Amino acid sequence: MTEFTHLDVNGNVRMVDVNDKDVTKRIAIASGLIQMKPDTLDKITTAKVKKGNVLEAARIAGIMAAKRTSDLIPMCHPLNITHVSVDFFPEHETNSIKIEAQASVSGKTGVEMEALTAVSVAALTIYDMCKSYDKRMVISDIHLKSKCGGKSGNFLAERYIK
Repeated sequence: MTEFTHLDVNGNVRMVDVNDKDVTKRIAIASGLIQMKPDTLDKITTAKVKKGNVLEAARIAGIMAAKRTSDLIPMCHPLNITHVSVDFFPEHETNSIKIEAQASVSGKTGVEMEALTAVSVAALTIYDMCKSYDKRMVISDIHLKSKCGGKSGNFLAERYIK
């Protein structure tokens, strides 16, 4: 059986102690997708959504979410994040927007959850701002693309999803 780092010997949930870990520069990149009707994508990319600039609001929401990840995910350590970026790549062929977030820190634990949270909240913000046009939007494929730094070293995802 695999040892679970967030459980003590009695099976109680605990936060992992990172005191003995080395401080290293850590970077994580996450990605996700939101699919929608062609008309909804057109409204977003031509700035015709009544609620305002969807992608800029989603960018701010993603950055804010990355900074608050430890408030949302119980066993995440609070981090002094040094950088977060959230970028959007509209794909008209698939009526979707690819979302990519990068987070970095010099610390004792990684920023994978922060990058994943940024993507998730950015996608939810797009949904929220456009739901009056398209309630069938689908958020999917949220995953860690890569990470570097720390004891486990570098990671580059081999896609398990389509």
